Amino acid sequence: MMGLVDPLPRLVADTARSLQAEIGSIDTMDLAVQLAVEVIDGAEFASISLIQGSRTVNTPAATNDRARQADQIQYELEEGPCLSAVWDEEVVSCPDLQTEERWGQWASRTVSGTQIQSMLSFRMFTQKNRLGALNLYSSRPHAFSGADLERGTSLAAHTAIALATAQNQEHMEIALDSRTLIGQATGIIMAHYDIDAVHAFEVLKRVSQHTNVKLHAIAAEVIKTRKLPV
Repeated sequence: MMGLVDPLPRLVADTARSLQAEIGSIDTMDLAVQLAVEVIDGAEFASISLIQGSRTVNTPAATNDRARQADQIQYELEEGPCLSAVWDEEVVSCPDLQTEERWGQWASRTVSGTQIQSMLSFRMFTQKNRLGALNLYSSRPHAFSGADLERGTSLAAHTAIALATAQNQEHMEIALDSRTLIGQATGIIMAHYDIDAVHAFEVLKRVSQHTNVKLHAIAAEVIKTRKLPV
């Protein structure tokens, strides 16, 4: 007789497959926050804090406005659990915001503005990159158990891998589109000015540098207008 399957490994496997089935980065993050409130008992709502550029963090995915508001308070104050998870600690637990003394006025503002009482944040990272944090919120103090902590850690890890894969695919598609545009624009310039490919590409580069406009944008303009931007 087959034994009972341990529910946590099964849940982790199902979650990983669901995330890997998504294609775009936005869809991946939207699914991740939905899964968070479904599979983590203490989580009433969830969000993802994503690194943009070198130090900017924003919230591209959240299950509701309360989660977005809770994140925004941290961004405005430039401190809080999700930012600590992104930059300092891999897991940050805030079991009771009424008694929380870290991060200055963050806890009191969050309680008064959102009625959130407890929170968990998990860093999302791969071997190469730090992507952001998965944030879990509850309107009850001490809402999260040890099992919730374990599941949140696992979900954040799988989300990071799926998100990094989706982002890499999107970057490849953008690069391919850019090469296609530049190739077409080079051909137009070759025909129009009766020059070879090397000189036509150099023309595009110099216009890009002179106008401080990205090369693919110059190429798109050439294809649209059939002439170089003034």
